[in-house]
Amino acid sequence: MAMRRLLGLLLLTGALALGARVAEAHPHVWITATSELIYAPDGSITGVRHAWTFDDMFSTYAVQGIETKTQGVYSREELAPLAQTNVESLKEFGFFTFAKADGKKEKFQEPVDYFLEYKDGLLTLHFTLPLKNPVKPKELALEVFDPTFFVDFKFADKDPVRLVGAPAACQLNFKRPNDGTVSAQALGEQTFANGDNSNFGAMFANKITVACP
Repeated sequence: MAMRRLLGLLLLTGALALGARVAEAHPHVWITATSELIYAPDGSITGVRHAWTFDDMFSTYAVQGIETKTQGVYSREELAPLAQTNVESLKEFGFFTFAKADGKKEKFQEPVDYFLEYKDGLLTLHFTLPLKNPVKPKELALEVFDPTFFVDFKFADKDPVRLVGAPAACQLNFKRPNDGTVSAQALGEQTFANGDNSNFGAMFANKITVACP
């Protein structure tokens, strides 16, 4: 399958990148994201709904070899096997989504309602991550990033994060990462020389915080 071939290529490239100097470390896949935090009627948060639009190079390669009824047009059904491969592959990386409720790490269940859409030459992966246990914290902290900075997440300029069904008193705060240049320089080459690069991408994390009384 095209995605499996692509993942093999990307993993090889990523392995080389992680062995490089900090100044040379850079992403190989770019994603423009939007996220929705989903709340139940009782005010507890039940999960996160993502929409990730891949860059044109990734999108073009990923759809190669997929048979379609109309050339250049990919339906949700025709993209279903690719969508499944996407979510299965992302599981190993925790779906690049990390949550804490009042400082305690929370776990997610398997993704649901996932599908791919193809529009204007770009693939967008939609999926929902249900929390293993719905929570009702005073503060929910959610970060979206790739610890290795192999994938670069940039949230959309318009409506990057939304609360769906949240109590009216809850306040959303969204903080984009800086470019990481200063932090990367401060990190130094020794970090990579020691092999301690497992969380390099944290400095590029998109941080979502929801405070509820």
